[in-house]
Amino acid sequence: MGKTKCERPTWDEYFTEIAKLVSTRSNCESRKVGAVITVDNQIISTGYNGAPKGLHHCVDAGGCLRKLNKIESGTRQEICRAVHAEQNAIISAAIKGVSIKGGTIYTNTYPCSICARMLINAEIKRIVYDSDYSDPLSKELLDESGIEVVKFEKK
Repeated sequence: MGKTKCERPTWDEYFTEIAKLVSTRSNCESRKVGAVITVDNQIISTGYNGAPKGLHHCVDAGGCLRKLNKIESGTRQEICRAVHAEQNAIISAAIKGVSIKGGTIYTNTYPCSICARMLINAEIKRIVYDSDYSDPLSKELLDESGIEVVKFEKK
């Protein structure tokens, strides 16, 4: 009897699915985002979007400021109570004292321009995302940075 080939997900599929699971911890009214940072195919940290530690979430603080002020998606990210998933993943690694230099971040949404700047300075080398997000400045920054940006396409 011959051996059968063991079918398993690619690394991108595996970590993208984990990022989707991480996003389920978010309590954001608008968009649930999860992020996973890996180095050498090992998970270094995860993050999801939500209020800073110990503070009220939008739901408990009178509602989403962006929705209440009718702010268009992809603009004025600073008008948000939440810390983004990518930011929380970077912060988590920093708290643990673990470098993410040269790593890959998997996220279920294309990073905003604030997260893009942070990922560039954290020396992330690859971004794999699942869903588009309209932020022209983010695309411009990431194109200029030389970071490999890949839209995940399940095969």
